[in-house]
Amino acid sequence: MPGQIVITRNVERVPVRTIAVTIGMVLLTALALLFIRATSRTLVWVAIAVFFAVAISPLVDLVERRLRTKRILATLLVYVLVLAVLGGLAAIFVAPLVNEVQDLSGKLPGYVNDLKAGRGPLGHLVTRYHLQDYLSRNQDKIRASLTGASAPVLHYLGVAGQAVAAVVTITVLSLLMVLEGPKLTAAAVTQLPNEHQDRVRRVAHDCARTVTGYITGALLIAAICGVLTFVVLKVVGVPFAGVIALFVAVCDLIPLVGATLGAVVAVVASLFTSVQAAVIVAVWFVAYQQLENHLFQPVVQSRTVKLNPLAVLISVLLGVELAGILGALVAIPVAGIIQVIVRDVYDVRRGRVKAQPTVGEDREPA
Repeated sequence: MPGQIVITRNVERVPVRTIAVTIGMVLLTALALLFIRATSRTLVWVAIAVFFAVAISPLVDLVERRLRTKRILATLLVYVLVLAVLGGLAAIFVAPLVNEVQDLSGKLPGYVNDLKAGRGPLGHLVTRYHLQDYLSRNQDKIRASLTGASAPVLHYLGVAGQAVAAVVTITVLSLLMVLEGPKLTAAAVTQLPNEHQDRVRRVAHDCARTVTGYITGALLIAAICGVLTFVVLKVVGVPFAGVIALFVAVCDLIPLVGATLGAVVAVVASLFTSVQAAVIVAVWFVAYQQLENHLFQPVVQSRTVKLNPLAVLISVLLGVELAGILGALVAIPVAGIIQVIVRDVYDVRRGRVKAQPTVGEDREPA
């Protein structure tokens, strides 16, 4: 029609190849997620083996240098030593722990009767808050759970139970990683451009020191906490001191809430002895926490990458969600590795490459 303006648009078609590549990437991503979900248990084992291998590698390197022997012999010597130490600890502590659990199961009805009758340090609380009915209804369940608690321990010691696959797999994987790790790492680094090789070695060294420092330090602090707790409980006269001290030591490995959880359980258990014993144990944990926070933890932190408290909390929550307690234990080292990598990228962009590997915000030499 006269006077009508016709606007034409040039519609650019998306190439078929681009569409196919996009669909392929989506499908590959979905397959990767399905693969991770299907093999999550194995991937967790591999991750744990990596941490064990990184933590034990410095000891293998030391033995290899001092004895001037082949790496395979040094690796076998270190693993035999570690397994011998773990076996000795199991022989010393596990049997008494089983006996204490069985003893606790046998004495539980007496404790329940004392509570129902209003006797003992907690008897008046049971009477005041009308907890007799709950104790009566759940007495059999509580006793059955405690009675069965010793069976998994004996089963684990005798035939290793369902955990044997995980233990053997993680041990073999970590051994092979320690044995072949340097060769594989060197081969992988040599495939990179020459200008990036030193940087990768520097970051890898920094990450390894982060993991090694954190794991060894956390195990040492947990062992100290367990031994001292056992001594205090024995002196105060709290029964089942071995079981409680072991629980406290394991809880102390859990970041943020572990030490508090162990202290609460120990104090509540001490109430069955006397109010005075509970007060002494509570005061001991308060004093020990100050010692751990101001003396032990700084020593560990000086060998690891210091993380912001918010980063620690987020990493622990994600670790628990992905792999439970094991995820919580390795969450902070993983977050530390991520921080090392991010810091290195940031330094490189600013042109401030570190002259030597360092750890922590204060850049302490590794």
